[in-house]
Amino acid sequence: MKTDTANTMPTNPANPASTANPANPAGTANPAGTASAVAAVSGARARTTAAGRLGALGRAELTLLVRNRTALFVALLMPVAMVGALRGTLGGMDLSEAGLSLGEALMTGGVGTVLILVVYLNLTSALVARREELVLKRLRTGEVSDTEILAGTALPAAALALAQSALVVAAGVALLGADAPRRPELLVAGTLLGTVVMAALAAATSAITRTVESAQITTLPLFMVSAGGSGLFIPLDLLPDRVASVCELLPMTGVMRLVEAGVGGGADAGRLTGAALGALAWTVISVFAVRRWFRWEPRR
Repeated sequence: MKTDTANTMPTNPANPASTANPANPAGTANPAGTASAVAAVSGARARTTAAGRLGALGRAELTLLVRNRTALFVALLMPVAMVGALRGTLGGMDLSEAGLSLGEALMTGGVGTVLILVVYLNLTSALVARREELVLKRLRTGEVSDTEILAGTALPAAALALAQSALVVAAGVALLGADAPRRPELLVAGTLLGTVVMAALAAATSAITRTVESAQITTLPLFMVSAGGSGLFIPLDLLPDRVASVCELLPMTGVMRLVEAGVGGGADAGRLTGAALGALAWTVISVFAVRRWFRWEPRR
């Protein structure tokens, strides 16, 4: 009797996939392999760090800043123009009552101007733009926390402000004949604290700003009162006592007190402590406002 071998399937030891396996038919997923892939992806996600996420957000925001010519102009050239205007204003004043030379007053006002323009104005516009483009909303769907999103967005502006502040001080010493800062630790502390205050205020201001264009209006009040009352254009010691006591309550005044003491020295411990506490109080107020009213998606 002839044996029918037409339906016989040979096995190939070199190719186990060709062997019939009732428990795992060809073309079906392997549960063990799927579990391994999921574990690998989860492990990759677990290896991400806050520093890495902040760095990625900062690089992306820096790229957007470089591509935005208007924002880049405000961040790079506006402080230079404002310092030039400041020189014309301070040149006609008697700065001896404030204990500052013209070069020292320009350095103090220049650092404050950089903090206002580069951090506050630029970051407010950036946050509003990212919100209206739904970037902030999409970022919240990932593993990045809310604090990391805000901090990563602020990183380029903060780094640029610190670099420009250092350039302002170096230019004051090299080109204006001013002495080197007498209390550099206070200058650094004031600049860092001012960066934090301005970043927090920018996030709070973005909550009441509907469009990028309207950011020029919503940021104007703080810029004006800081320029006239916090020591950016006019040293506080040149103002009448009653006016100066009111101006002590402004957001930038504590920062400018620290910067001025770092540049010219001579401030007592009580005044410096009050300046630091005032700046910290405005930071706390701003953070509370951000937690309460900050918007992550467009206002409809």
